[in-house]
Amino acid sequence: MTTTEEHPVERRKGSHEAIAKLIAHRTDMLTLYGELASHRPYHPSEELLELLQRFCQALVDYTADAHFRLYRFIETRNERRQSVARIAQTVYPKISLSTQRILDFNDKYDTTEHCKESLKQLEHDLSVLGEHLADRIELEDRLVAALRSSRR
Repeated sequence: MTTTEEHPVERRKGSHEAIAKLIAHRTDMLTLYGELASHRPYHPSEELLELLQRFCQALVDYTADAHFRLYRFIETRNERRQSVARIAQTVYPKISLSTQRILDFNDKYDTTEHCKESLKQLEHDLSVLGEHLADRIELEDRLVAALRSSRR
Protein backbone atom coordinates (compact mmCIF):
# COMPACT_ATOMS: atom_id res chain seq x y z
CA MET A 1 0.00 0.00 0.00
CA THR A 2 1.46 3.37 -0.93
CA THR A 3 1.45 6.39 1.33
CA THR A 4 -1.46 7.97 -0.49
CA GLU A 5 -3.44 4.73 -0.14
CA GLU A 6 -2.69 4.38 3.55
CA HIS A 7 -5.72 4.00 5.76
CA PRO A 8 -6.56 7.13 7.81
CA VAL A 9 -6.19 5.19 11.08
CA GLU A 10 -2.66 4.17 10.11
CA ARG A 11 -1.75 7.75 9.21
CA ARG A 12 -3.21 9.01 12.47
CA LYS A 13 -1.24 6.38 14.43
CA GLY A 14 1.92 7.56 12.68
CA SER A 15 1.21 11.17 13.54
CA HIS A 16 0.58 10.27 17.19
CA GLU A 17 3.89 8.39 17.32
CA ALA A 18 5.69 11.37 15.77
CA ILE A 19 4.09 13.70 18.32
CA ALA A 20 5.07 11.46 21.24
CA LYS A 21 8.70 11.33 20.11
CA LEU A 22 8.79 15.08 19.51
CA ILE A 23 7.49 15.77 23.01
CA ALA A 24 9.96 13.31 24.55
CA HIS A 25 12.92 14.98 22.80
CA ARG A 26 11.57 18.41 23.69
CA THR A 27 11.20 17.43 27.35
CA ASP A 28 14.77 16.11 27.48
CA MET A 29 16.08 19.31 25.90
CA LEU A 30 14.09 21.56 28.24
CA THR A 31 15.28 19.61 31.27
CA LEU A 32 18.88 20.19 30.24
CA TYR A 33 18.11 23.85 29.49
CA GLY A 34 16.83 24.27 33.05
CA GLU A 35 19.81 22.46 34.48
CA LEU A 36 22.17 24.64 32.45
CA ALA A 37 20.36 27.83 33.49
CA SER A 38 20.74 26.87 37.15
CA HIS A 39 24.56 26.97 36.85
CA ARG A 40 24.70 30.79 36.70
CA PRO A 41 27.02 32.57 36.94
CA TYR A 42 28.91 30.73 34.24
CA HIS A 43 32.52 29.99 35.06
CA PRO A 44 34.58 27.57 33.02
CA SER A 45 34.48 24.12 34.57
CA GLU A 46 34.53 20.63 33.21
CA GLU A 47 31.04 20.04 34.60
CA LEU A 48 29.59 23.14 32.90
CA LEU A 49 31.26 22.42 29.58
CA GLU A 50 30.04 18.81 29.63
CA LEU A 51 26.50 19.94 30.47
CA LEU A 52 26.60 22.51 27.69
CA GLN A 53 27.69 19.82 25.23
CA ARG A 54 24.88 17.52 26.37
CA PHE A 55 22.42 20.39 26.00
CA CYS A 56 23.64 21.20 22.48
CA GLN A 57 23.24 17.56 21.48
CA ALA A 58 19.72 17.41 22.95
CA LEU A 59 18.87 20.70 21.23
CA VAL A 60 19.98 19.39 17.84
CA ASP A 61 18.25 16.04 18.42
CA TYR A 62 15.00 17.82 19.28
CA THR A 63 15.26 20.13 16.28
CA ALA A 64 16.07 17.32 13.85
CA ASP A 65 13.41 15.07 15.32
CA ALA A 66 10.77 17.77 14.93
CA HIS A 67 11.77 18.30 11.34
CA PHE A 68 12.17 14.72 10.26
CA ARG A 69 9.38 13.13 12.26
CA LEU A 70 6.63 15.70 12.47
CA TYR A 71 7.04 18.12 9.59
CA ARG A 72 8.23 15.49 7.15
CA PHE A 73 5.40 13.25 8.30
CA ILE A 74 2.92 15.92 7.27
CA GLU A 75 4.75 16.65 4.05
CA THR A 76 5.31 13.08 2.89
CA ARG A 77 1.89 11.86 3.90
CA ASN A 78 0.32 14.59 1.78
CA GLU A 79 -1.77 15.77 4.71
CA ARG A 80 -5.42 15.74 3.68
CA ARG A 81 -6.93 17.38 6.73
CA GLN A 82 -7.24 20.97 5.60
CA SER A 83 -7.09 22.41 9.12
CA VAL A 84 -3.76 20.68 9.72
CA ALA A 85 -2.38 21.68 6.33
CA ARG A 86 -3.37 25.33 6.90
CA ILE A 87 -1.75 25.47 10.32
CA ALA A 88 1.36 23.72 9.01
CA GLN A 89 1.65 26.26 6.19
CA THR A 90 1.30 29.09 8.69
CA VAL A 91 3.68 27.87 11.38
CA TYR A 92 6.35 26.06 9.41
CA PRO A 93 8.11 29.19 8.03
CA LYS A 94 8.29 30.59 11.57
CA ILE A 95 9.57 27.29 12.92
CA SER A 96 12.21 27.27 10.18
CA LEU A 97 13.47 30.64 11.41
CA SER A 98 13.77 29.28 14.94
CA THR A 99 15.64 26.28 13.56
CA GLN A 100 18.27 28.63 12.19
CA ARG A 101 18.59 30.37 15.59
CA ILE A 102 18.99 26.97 17.26
CA LEU A 103 21.68 25.93 14.79
CA ASP A 104 23.48 29.25 15.33
CA PHE A 105 23.51 28.63 19.09
CA ASN A 106 24.75 25.09 18.55
CA ASP A 107 27.52 26.26 16.21
CA LYS A 108 28.67 28.71 18.85
CA TYR A 109 28.70 26.22 21.76
CA ASP A 110 28.93 22.74 20.24
CA THR A 111 32.56 22.06 21.12
CA THR A 112 34.64 22.69 24.19
CA GLU A 113 36.84 25.09 22.23
CA HIS A 114 33.82 27.10 21.08
CA CYS A 115 32.41 27.12 24.61
CA LYS A 116 35.57 28.52 26.17
CA GLU A 117 35.62 31.33 23.61
CA SER A 118 31.95 32.26 24.08
CA LEU A 119 31.25 31.50 27.75
CA LYS A 120 31.02 35.18 28.69
CA GLN A 121 28.02 35.48 26.35
CA LEU A 122 26.31 32.27 27.47
CA GLU A 123 23.80 33.87 29.84
CA HIS A 124 22.61 36.29 27.17
CA ASP A 125 22.64 33.64 24.44
CA LEU A 126 20.63 31.21 26.59
CA SER A 127 18.08 33.92 27.31
CA VAL A 128 17.65 34.72 23.62
CA LEU A 129 17.52 31.01 22.78
CA GLY A 130 14.89 30.51 25.47
CA GLU A 131 12.69 33.12 23.80
CA HIS A 132 13.07 31.40 20.43
CA LEU A 133 12.31 28.02 21.99
CA ALA A 134 9.19 29.37 23.71
CA ASP A 135 7.92 30.77 20.41
CA ARG A 136 8.75 27.54 18.59
CA ILE A 137 7.04 25.39 21.20
CA GLU A 138 3.92 27.52 20.99
CA LEU A 139 3.87 27.04 17.21
CA GLU A 140 4.53 23.32 17.49
CA ASP A 141 1.74 22.97 20.04
CA ARG A 142 -0.70 24.58 17.61
CA LEU A 143 0.28 22.01 15.01
CA VAL A 144 0.15 19.14 17.51
CA ALA A 145 -3.31 20.22 18.68
CA ALA A 146 -4.53 20.26 15.09
CA LEU A 147 -3.07 16.82 14.43
CA ARG A 148 -4.67 15.40 17.54
CA SER A 149 -8.12 16.88 17.11
CA SER A 150 -8.69 17.21 13.40
CA ARG A 151 -10.97 14.78 11.62
CA ARG A 152 -10.98 14.21 7.88
